[in-house]
Amino acid sequence: MDDYPLLDVFLTMLYLFLWVMWFFLLFKVVTDLFRDHSLNGWAKAGWLVLVILLPYLGVLIYLIVRGRSMHERDEKLAKDSEAAFRNYVREAAANQGGSGGSDHVNDLAKLAELKDKGALNPEEYERAKAKLLA
Repeated sequence: MDDYPLLDVFLTMLYLFLWVMWFFLLFKVVTDLFRDHSLNGWAKAGWLVLVILLPYLGVLIYLIVRGRSMHERDEKLAKDSEAAFRNYVREAAANQGGSGGSDHVNDLAKLAELKDKGALNPEEYERAKAKLLA
């Protein structure tokens, strides 16, 4: 280890970091190319050839030319995913017990009202609540 100076270790780490970062950008660009529906097949093929034949320059040119629209597509994908998730949760909650889930909530609310009005004593309220929740 004495023949490999500390500065060379740092430079090697820097080169490794830049190499990994470039691969990250390359995969991001290729993914964005195939996700973009506004480009036709020939345009996608042209960008892909540019990125493969001139890797560093191709990725840099792609980021300069289409960087803003990359962000917009990422944002749209995130919003669509969030909306799909929320829709799934709503449907799953609605299908959990059919309409029985909302009936239980309404019944519990009615029990609480009866208890507040004094029509039920605390023991009767607890028994009725336990029966509903069982």
